[in-house]
Order: sequence, then C-alpha cells, then structure tokens
Amino acid sequence: MQTETEVTVVRLGHRPGRDERMTTHVGLTARALGADRVVLPDNAGKSRDTIADITERFGGPFEVECSESQKALIRNWEGTVVHLTMYGERVQDVEGEVREAWSGEPLLVVVGAEKVSFDVYEAADWNVGVTNQPHSEVAGLAVFLDRLFEGRELDREWEDADQRVIPKATGKRVEPVDEE
Repeated sequence: MQTETEVTVVRLGHRPGRDERMTTHVGLTARALGADRVVLPDNAGKSRDTIADITERFGGPFEVECSESQKALIRNWEGTVVHLTMYGERVQDVEGEVREAWSGEPLLVVVGAEKVSFDVYEAADWNVGVTNQPHSEVAGLAVFLDRLFEGRELDREWEDADQRVIPKATGKRVEPVDEE
C-alpha cells in the first residue's frame, strides 16, 4: 500500500481588494478537499484570518500561513511540485504519475493569481491543466485534489470542530459538535 505524504497548496500572488474572495476560496478548497496546509502571500492576511476561523469552527487539522516569498518556497521545495495551469498536461493523463510521486515525498500544488512567470513552469515537476480552457483556479484546485485523493477526501473526519453541518435534502442545519 502506498503511503501518502503532506500536501501543501501555495497561492502564488494576491492583489488586495481584487483577490480577497478568490484567495480565501483557494484556502478553503484546499482545506475541505484534503490538503494539509495552504501558504498565502504576506499581503493576504484577511484571507488567512478567514481560513483560520473556519478551521477553528469546523475542524482540522489544517494549517494556514503567510510567506513573503512563494517563489523561494517553490524553488526550495523538497518533494514534488505541481503547477495548475490551463496550459499544462491534461490531469487525466498525468494523475497516476503524480499520485505515485506523492506516495514517497511531499507534494506542493501551485495555484496562481496573476500572470505566472515562466520560471514557475520550469520549476514544476508537472504543469497540469484541468481542461485546457479558461476557468477558475478554485475549480482547477478542487478537481485536481479530488483526482489526487480519488474521492477519499469526501469522507474525511474532522478533529476539534466546534460546529458541524448536518446534511439535509432541503434547508440548512449547523449544530454544535457536542449536541447529539
């Protein structure tokens, strides 16, 4: 059996005022769909705080941090680097190879915000496209993580949650975890 190792998502770039919601959703998607942590740019403090609040209320484990140099993180990563881009190889063609590499070493998933420089494409072990059409980086991240985990992330148990969502056919229900 293959042993899975750490999955980190790095948000490359953040334009304050323009990317707040998208950067937050990159982090929330990373958390909800199985990543262990997200690294955001230093200027994405509001997004960091929102993701940390959700993790505190709905459980983890999940880490969120800010860093001043995402490119240095990519360059110095000791493991596999996957850059999600619509220009990359089709996810369905490389997902098995990526999963195999990930079974032995940590995986860094790079998600851009603005135009990504060519050195990121060169630093990546795989440039992966979830469709080769323009779309949201959040959608690309969600599909990639689901393929990486082969759907297992959907049955994840959350630790230290204060609240949980109760699935319903209609309506909304969130209750404290202590309530049975």
